[in-house]
Amino acid sequence: MLTKVYGSAVFGIEATTVVVEVNIDKGIGYHLVGLPDNAIKESNFRIAAALLNNGYKVPGKKITINMAPADLRKEGSAYDLPIALGILAASGQIKSELLSQYLIMGELSLDGGLQAVKGALPIAINAREEGFKGLIMPRENAREAAIVKDLEVYGVDGLDKVIQFFNEGRSLEQFEVDTCAIFNENPISSDIDFSDVKGQESIKRCMEIAAAGGHNIIMIGPPGAGKTMLAKRLPTILPPMTLNEALETTKIHSVVGKVNSAGLIYHRPFRSPHHTISDVALVGGGSYPQPGEISLSHNGVLFLDELPEFKRSVLEVLRQPLEDREVTISRARFTITYPSSFMLVASMNPSPSGYFHDPDNLMNSSAAEIQRYLSRISGPLLDRIDIHIEVTPVPFEKLSEERKGEGSAAIRRRVVAARAIQTERFCEESTIHYNAQMNTKQIRQYCELESHALKMLQQAMERLKLSARAYDRILKVGRTIADLAHEENISSSHILEAIQYRSLDREGWLG
Repeated sequence: MLTKVYGSAVFGIEATTVVVEVNIDKGIGYHLVGLPDNAIKESNFRIAAALLNNGYKVPGKKITINMAPADLRKEGSAYDLPIALGILAASGQIKSELLSQYLIMGELSLDGGLQAVKGALPIAINAREEGFKGLIMPRENAREAAIVKDLEVYGVDGLDKVIQFFNEGRSLEQFEVDTCAIFNENPISSDIDFSDVKGQESIKRCMEIAAAGGHNIIMIGPPGAGKTMLAKRLPTILPPMTLNEALETTKIHSVVGKVNSAGLIYHRPFRSPHHTISDVALVGGGSYPQPGEISLSHNGVLFLDELPEFKRSVLEVLRQPLEDREVTISRARFTITYPSSFMLVASMNPSPSGYFHDPDNLMNSSAAEIQRYLSRISGPLLDRIDIHIEVTPVPFEKLSEERKGEGSAAIRRRVVAARAIQTERFCEESTIHYNAQMNTKQIRQYCELESHALKMLQQAMERLKLSARAYDRILKVGRTIADLAHEENISSSHILEAIQYRSLDREGWLG
């Protein structure tokens, strides 16, 4: 007897329907075909024990299981449940009339319990698009999958309940999620706040500009100046995620099994990988491709502390994702694209000793050592960072002050207002939502300068010997500064402030 059960394979951040065909015939044997990986090949041992412990058995006949399409590689243990149900249906141990209406995924324990699987959200989206009535998954994944509307999502914790559902019509627990309630009930955590930062008003201003325009930023300063503290507080002033952003971010985290208990990523991610990270871990890939850190920080912040300590090959793979806001992983048999629209926040010491050029400092590094240290970061990578800012240590008078600085909530209100201006400006652009995403065409259109401001920019570039690549960056940052001031035109003061944020483009900036 031939039976078909429907599952799903996650490829990138999208899912494809997989048909598990089970045929039982005369003879003896167990044949599993359709490009399964080792975890699927081992499923027969888990399935046999689970069925036996629940009062069922694997028939002693020739069992052939095909996972179609046969040319698509399947991986993971999530196919245990559909294969087990296919065997039971093909051997007449359960009724098969309703099987075709549901997409079914789950890993089996030896006692028949169901373990969580990865990629629940893409699988649920695929089930709805393919017109399935419902989705049957482990209970741990049900809330995540229930984000998808117009689909019945059932969370179960054991094989026996699924069998009773098909044999006896017993109801399963259906999960529903109100995404609007999740957004409203989960405000940004107040554990960290910009009011905790003493002094550093100019750096806070830079952070506000970076958040308002989505600009990449690098902070240069000695140890203990507050670079990491400032970076960790940046997400608290970013605009709230939209529902589309939350769903897209959740899909990426779902693929690697890192979705929270609410089932939806509603806060912007903040990723801070260690400097020993490999190229593949940062950009994504591997034998079975997985999203890397740059994709896990999609719609959020990627913080690289002590940037020159990262391997040069690791830093170079950042260049294309920073420009295209997506990363494409190409292999001989397939190509996968992951979204990677993130804010890059980097920090670094100005020299190997960690301190700015100071002739009186005993720990001072030589000019050659400093140059060698800074050369670890390539010009093309710096070209994609809009704001360079020097962070100096906070004096004792500021540290000992009782008065708190401006809080994140107040800064965030100004950032949200500036982003609203940009949303209206780029309403006809499908791929551009804030100033940092502007290309040359938009820069010429929206960053026109008055003759006085243009002349001032020319003089500054000649006097400070700024590189040509700094020109567009200064215009973008100037546009954001004008938006924060609610001014339509970019004035001389906006350009002057933007020029200050190009430290690493100036010759002899450490002197």
